[in-house]
Amino acid sequence: MQPVGDSIQKTEMSLMPKIVGVLAVQGDFKEHIEALNEVEGVEARAVKTRAQIEECDALVIPGGESTTIGKLMERFELDRPVREMHEAGKPIWGTCAGMIVLAKQIVASDQWRLGLMDITVERNAFGRQVDSFEVDLPVKGIDDPVRAIFIRAPFVREVCEECGADVLAEFEGKIVLVRQGNLLASAFHPEMTDDRRVQEYFVGMIKE
Repeated sequence: MQPVGDSIQKTEMSLMPKIVGVLAVQGDFKEHIEALNEVEGVEARAVKTRAQIEECDALVIPGGESTTIGKLMERFELDRPVREMHEAGKPIWGTCAGMIVLAKQIVASDQWRLGLMDITVERNAFGRQVDSFEVDLPVKGIDDPVRAIFIRAPFVREVCEECGADVLAEFEGKIVLVRQGNLLASAFHPEMTDDRRVQEYFVGMIKE
C-alpha cells in the first residue's frame, strides 16, 4: 500500500504549474510567453541561460531570424542544455525560425542548427514579408481548423516517417506542422492569434 504522504506529494506535484521556457535570445518570445500564460496550468517564462533552461518542463524556440538564433545559441552554449532536454524526453516546440533550427536538413544552407528532427526544411518558402497571409488550417488531433498566420514562413519538404515524424498539417500540399516524439515544429505563428489550441496540444505533450 502506498504511504499517504507519498500520495499527497504526488497530488501536489501534479497540481503545480508546468514551466514552459521560451528561448529569449531573439525573435517574438514575448508573444509566446503571453499566449502560453493563457493556458491553464502553465507558467511561461523567458529563458536565456543553462540554469533557466534546466528548470523547465518544456521549451519553445520562437520565430525570428533562424541564423541569428542559431549563432546566439552557439555563442552562449545553449545548444547543450536544449539537447539534454530532448534526451530527457521534455517537449520542444519550434515555430517558423524555430522549425528551421530544429531540422536536420535545410535546403541550400549549411547554417548552424540543432538538427534534432528528421525533417528537411526550405526557408522563406511562401515568399517575402509582404507575402504574409492567414488561413484556417485543419490540424490532425484538433477538431476544428485553427487560424494560422504565415510570415516569411518555411515549410517541411521531407519527413522521415520511418524515424517517427508525423505530419499534422499541410497547406497547399506543403507540410507546415509536424511532430516527432517530444518535438513539435510549426511553420506558422499560433502565438499571434487568439486561438490557444496548438499551445494546449503542446502542453499536453508534457503530460504524456
